[in-house]
Formats: sequence, C-alpha cells, structure tokens
Amino acid sequence: MRTDLALESEQRASASGKLKGIRKRERSYDEAELDVTEIDVLTDEAAELIGKPVGRYITIACRSGRLSDLCENAEARAECLARELSRLVGLPERVLFAGLGNAHITPDSLGPRTASGVLATRHIKRLAKDIDSSQLSEVSVISAGVMAQTGMESQEMIRSVCREAGAELVIVVDALACAELSHLGSTVQLCSTGISPGSGVGNCRSELSEATLGVPCAAIGVPTVVDCAVIAEAAGGQPLPEYTGMIVTPKDIDELTARSASLIAKGINRALHPELSFEELDLLMS
Repeated sequence: MRTDLALESEQRASASGKLKGIRKRERSYDEAELDVTEIDVLTDEAAELIGKPVGRYITIACRSGRLSDLCENAEARAECLARELSRLVGLPERVLFAGLGNAHITPDSLGPRTASGVLATRHIKRLAKDIDSSQLSEVSVISAGVMAQTGMESQEMIRSVCREAGAELVIVVDALACAELSHLGSTVQLCSTGISPGSGVGNCRSELSEATLGVPCAAIGVPTVVDCAVIAEAAGGQPLPEYTGMIVTPKDIDELTARSASLIAKGINRALHPELSFEELDLLMS
C-alpha cells in the first residue's frame, strides 16, 4: 500500500488487533470545521509494523469537502495549523523553511507554492538595524526543486543551507500520496520525523530528518495523488496489477495546490511570528 499518511498505515495495521506502542488522541476545532488525530509511535516494534519512524504524526482533516473549496473560516484553519505545528515541535529563533517538489508539475508543486507565501525575515533581522524586528523570528526560505532540475539531492542542498543559516529547526513541505480517496486533498499531515521525498509514489530520495540534517525536522504535506491500483482494489475487492504505476489526481488540482499552499503558509507564518496578527502578516507579505 503506497501511502505517506501515518493515519492510514496505523488503521491498516490495527485492523487485526490493537497495536502496542501506539498512542492515539483526537480533538476538534469547531470554528475551523477541522478534526485532528494525533498518533505517537513510541517503540521500534510499532514503527516497523506501520512502516513509519518513531515520532509524532498529526493529521488535520476537513469535516466536509476538500481544501480546494472556498471557505469563510480560512484564518481559523490557519490558526489550527499554527497551533498543531507549535504542539508538534518547539519553535526556536532561527528556522529554515524548504519547499520540496517540482513547480512545473501541478500535483507536485505544493512545496514551491508554499515557499512563495512563507515570510523570509533573516535579512531583516540582520541588515535592517533601523527597524524594530523583535516580534519576528529569523526565517530563511528556499525552494529545493528536484534532482532533475538541480543535479543535487534536496537533502544535500538543505543541509548546506541549514548550516550556513545556523538554523535550529527545518520545516519542509511536500505533496503526499494517500491510499484512501476520502483523504485525497482533504487532509494535512504534520510529523516530527522529517520526510523521504517521493516515497509515496515509489521514487524515494534521500531522507530529510534530524539524523541527516543535524537539527530537528518537521514535515507538512497534503495528499495530492493516489495510486490507481488502490482505487481499483477498493472498488472491486481485489488488486488489479495492470493498474499499478498509474497515479490519479483530482480534477481541481490547480485550486487544491494553490489553496493548500496558502493555508500552510499562513499557518507557518502565524506559528513562527505569534505576536503578529494575520492582518500584519498579510501586510508584510504584500
């Protein structure tokens, strides 16, 4: 089963009985119409069973519709994401944000699109001495692209920039793959374990994690694709090998990536600069 979602992996593994070494909690944000499931993988045995590293995984799910839908509670949803990111990892003074993926392939463009909305402040903190920047964290932002564009692993590039910027935390955003249609474009996953880009579609690149970067790494993603074989199995009750390798994405993928990127960027900005209002953050980004 190809999936990047820990929630799906845990549900499949626990279908035959209660898993040991897993702690699961649920909460809701009524104003934002979002439900949150938090899964802590506590032991190596549990990690092996669900195929995810030891760590914390938070899934934010829309109660109805997709993230591509217009909504009147966008700020409430961004506030939810900011709170969950703060809950997931400590937010230090110096942070590096990295958008992963290919900006020219719409289902894979979530990372670069989010990068364009994250407020970069490192230059302000260091150079604008006549401006009071005490309310701003020191944030560096890059779009790492993909190996076919840069000739480099994203891990190599991000590790080098992380060291140069003196970052104490790396936040990465990437498009994900899911195994259930109900999660396609309707969930956001946050995790404390980093990410292996492309793993959900069988194109796994070098891991981005605290072990490889030297600092904590939080990953955020939205499922934008699902394996066609999974859909066929769900519809027919048995796997259909002839569909293996065919990847399906929603027809509103343009709106999905654009609005998901906007939501994640607003949430990250709010989490990293908590003393500023959404209005003030929007002014700084304009």
